[in-house]
Amino acid sequence: MRLSENFRLIEFTRSQTASRYGIDNTPNEEQLENLKTLAKGLEDVRTKLDSNPINISSGFRCEALNDRLGSKRTSRHIMGLAADFTADRYDSVERVFSVLKDSSIGFDQLILEYNSWIHISFPKEGEEPKKQVLIIDKDGVRNDY
Repeated sequence: MRLSENFRLIEFTRSQTASRYGIDNTPNEEQLENLKTLAKGLEDVRTKLDSNPINISSGFRCEALNDRLGSKRTSRHIMGLAADFTADRYDSVERVFSVLKDSSIGFDQLILEYNSWIHISFPKEGEEPKKQVLIIDKDGVRNDY
């Protein structure tokens, strides 16, 4: 199922951990609508990165998968509004982060995690973006950017 021009549902639901533990990572209708919002936001990200591909490492997580990964129940991944990604063809993860933090893209959170990937979340349709920018360093410490 295509969520937007460049993103398909499988990109957001595929999980090695879910496969390994037999977890059904299928979104419900509300989560699916949120995934369309996420895909729309990532289209803006892709455009900002000169239309270079985005490699999603973690998208939607059902509660069982999220729990298995040790993430908080408040994670926007559960709602279908967050993704972790890299854009290797564009530039380094640090450069991608720098470009996005200063952009007009309406994200809720933008987090550079361990200098290895970017977490981005978006507000629900109709909500105002928070535009929070953070860095989690190699010691796991969260710093406001």
